[in-house]
Amino acid sequence: MKITVNTLHKLAEEGRKITMLTCYDASFASLLDEAGVEILLVGDSLGPVMQGVDSTLPVSEEDMLYHIRCVARGAKNALILGDMTFGAYQESPQQAFAHAARLLQAGAHMVKLEGGAYMAETTRFLVERGIPVCSHIGLTPQYVNMFGGYRVQGRGEDAQRILNDAKVLAEAGASLVLMECVPAPLAKEITETVKAPTIGIGAGADTSGQVLVLHDMLGVYPGKKAKFVKNFMEEAGSIQGAVQAYIKAVKDKTFPTEEHTY
Repeated sequence: MKITVNTLHKLAEEGRKITMLTCYDASFASLLDEAGVEILLVGDSLGPVMQGVDSTLPVSEEDMLYHIRCVARGAKNALILGDMTFGAYQESPQQAFAHAARLLQAGAHMVKLEGGAYMAETTRFLVERGIPVCSHIGLTPQYVNMFGGYRVQGRGEDAQRILNDAKVLAEAGASLVLMECVPAPLAKEITETVKAPTIGIGAGADTSGQVLVLHDMLGVYPGKKAKFVKNFMEEAGSIQGAVQAYIKAVKDKTFPTEEHTY
């Protein structure tokens, strides 16, 4: 069954968890698609994971277009979500539209952009012109130099800011709200508040769905492991088994547990 925006909203409304994994090539796209992963995220995480750079900032539009094309050739049913790259959408809604249009022409079905309420105008501009948007709030890796590192967002008084970001972006038309590294109670409140389905990574078990970087989930990324990461390969014994175990754990609400939560 072809996964669409409507499919995701129906899953969320029915309380069935949405699964997302990053994906960068045709072979893995085919494998994940066959396993039933609903969303394949062609993320700018390809910088650290595929290119060996120390952040997502160096990833170019050309890089993203190449990997989206690869994934699109391998996936038949999954929704393909493409990351908007640093510097290619922040200048104006018009710049963002030109960038997003190229990602869709390469094979993406939705684009993801980082930033809070100040990205509402851009989000609305894209949505009104036929481009579905996933808003990425909380820890936004493209802002690593502003945050002074990869830190949990939304603790204490900062929680209201993150909640407001989610509300404003959902009202602007975001089809999904992805929350990274925010406290689980805040993620739960946001999920219960906004109409858009929510995806969590380091945001507890009460979001509409979960996402992990594929190489983290398989335990092959050599870099530092975040608290929210679980290696599903340890017990599965095969890549296919690990993917199926991840899907089952998300659907059964047995992942993430408290040890993966802030």
